[in-house]
Amino acid sequence: MEKIRVGVVGSGKAAGMHADGIVNIKNASLVAVQSRSKERGEAFAGKYGAKAYQDIADMVSAEKLDMVTVCSPHPNHLEAVEAAMSQGAHVLVEKPLASTLEDCDAMIAASKKYGKKLGMVSQRRILPASQRIRKAIDAGKVGTPALGIAQLLGWRGEEYYKSNPWRGSWEHEGGGVLVNQAPHQIDLLQWYMGGEMESLYGVWNNINHPYIEVDDTAVAIIKFKGGGIANLILSNSQKPGLYGKVHIHGSNGASVGVQTDGGAMFIAGISKVQEPPKTDLWTVPGEEGLVAQWEKEDVDLFHREDPIEYFIRAQNQDFVDAIINDRPPMVDGKEGRKTVEIFTAIYRSMKEGKEIKWPLI
Repeated sequence: MEKIRVGVVGSGKAAGMHADGIVNIKNASLVAVQSRSKERGEAFAGKYGAKAYQDIADMVSAEKLDMVTVCSPHPNHLEAVEAAMSQGAHVLVEKPLASTLEDCDAMIAASKKYGKKLGMVSQRRILPASQRIRKAIDAGKVGTPALGIAQLLGWRGEEYYKSNPWRGSWEHEGGGVLVNQAPHQIDLLQWYMGGEMESLYGVWNNINHPYIEVDDTAVAIIKFKGGGIANLILSNSQKPGLYGKVHIHGSNGASVGVQTDGGAMFIAGISKVQEPPKTDLWTVPGEEGLVAQWEKEDVDLFHREDPIEYFIRAQNQDFVDAIINDRPPMVDGKEGRKTVEIFTAIYRSMKEGKEIKWPLI
């Protein structure tokens, strides 16, 4: 069988992570890279034996691409998706799917119009510790998810925001911690809790980043249609970074949780993952003793594989397989929209000073 022909949009740090993963997928081939900068694009593409382009549509058409992975700044995602799909490519988009609901809806409409798959990157769903929670919920081991708590207590310093001129602004990034760092925890929370929100009340603040105009901290309470409630505490204001966690407490009293991040936060192209993701909470009756075994498995994986390349590759592999087998990707456009709904509701709640109710348009 011929390999899936893949192109990457972007030549920055996130694009490098994806390129590193894609070249290790046996049934895919990285053949092209798009960058608005001719010089940067050629330098980036040269590392992977790929061809550089400045125009997305030209790249997809000339190289007959099957798949495009979009790693451009969030407000530019829609442009990339429409250009790639119009020329026949399926598209996987880095998180968040977009910075606005309008862009999300336009992407979903493009997917339907052109008959192409749309997916969002959320590789922390693939963590073994995250999968254990999903399987426990599906098996009814916690009853129904009744209370969810998602926390991200990290740090981003001034050097991080200076590393890319688009960071830290409403126009070029679309938001702060809610839009850039927290989508992983937001996505896991809504995935576990059932994904159908009823209402949200939220506030945000900028505690200690005077050199950016967006949020570095946010808190929210969410009510889900299934009856569950959840709390979000998300911040980039804790030096040098503490942890990211998602805990689910079930109606039968059992609790399960994952620490997705530990210690100083990973920064693409700048720093490495400091601690292995792990199951940090598990009170399912009769299974409490499994935590030590799972931790050993998680630590072994962490030291055996590059955790960045491994899980990014797995996300791209899932999308490649979705194309080959004509099935939905792990996180499709409608699922990706839910994360954007949540952070949009927090911004609206802060602005309007009231609870925001679904549906969000």
